[in-house]
Amino acid sequence: MALLLPRLREPSVIPGFGLALGFTVAALSLIVLIPLSALVLRAASIGPIGFWAIASDPRTLAALRLSFGAAFIAAAINTVFGLLLSWVLVRYRFPGRRFIDAAVDLPFALPTAVAGIAMAAVYAPNGWIGSIADKLGFKIAFTPVGVVLALVFIGLPFVVRTVQPVLEEVEREIEEVSALLGASRLRTVFKVVLPQIYPALLTGATLAFARGIGEYGSVIFIAGNIPMVSEIAPLLIVIKLEEFDYQGATVIALLMLVISFALLMVINLFQAWSRRRLGDV
Repeated sequence: MALLLPRLREPSVIPGFGLALGFTVAALSLIVLIPLSALVLRAASIGPIGFWAIASDPRTLAALRLSFGAAFIAAAINTVFGLLLSWVLVRYRFPGRRFIDAAVDLPFALPTAVAGIAMAAVYAPNGWIGSIADKLGFKIAFTPVGVVLALVFIGLPFVVRTVQPVLEEVEREIEEVSALLGASRLRTVFKVVLPQIYPALLTGATLAFARGIGEYGSVIFIAGNIPMVSEIAPLLIVIKLEEFDYQGATVIALLMLVISFALLMVINLFQAWSRRRLGDV
């Protein structure tokens, strides 16, 4: 008879779970779920033919390709240099270290428009670095290269601030033991250090990638905003809104939402698989 009775939920050590969960779901619905649902419903009202016409437009595809492609390249660059910068800040003591450590957070504090104007002034054909590049026969500003450069600037802190605290917890004794056992420095880095910080490194790269997809302010000043060349998807959405083409803006926004969610879901699944694999090892 006792087996037929429903099992009561064991009381939580921390009270208020039901109330906290209710507030969490309500806030999430008001801030995220309801607006995104309205976006989906608005895009669905266009109809499949109209939706496909806007989604398959060459200008739309070029803007999406640039936004996601540049964000991926910038995230890959930030993964490498963010790891190196974190390693330097954690492992070494040198004059100016605190200044560099504080400067890493500048992209968080600066308005993105300020960063975009500053980068455009430096990398434009008449700028300090842009003039040198122009003499060598290639351009930085007003090209996709400028878009990648801007996304590297705003995405670097995500990798550094994610990897740095994890790297500080890595015990140096393990590295010393690896060296005593005859492992080379390169083997110690790849076999001992990287497996311990790999989840944090992947998380930082994911955050940098997600930040780069929706970046607007720092990009529009250095990109040049040339259709089919250096026009990003967020800018195309703004242009559609200024032209009162609300259907076009809604469709492009929904495409960015679906692609971003799918990519982030794949990355999160890969992160979970990596953690389980490291746990088994």
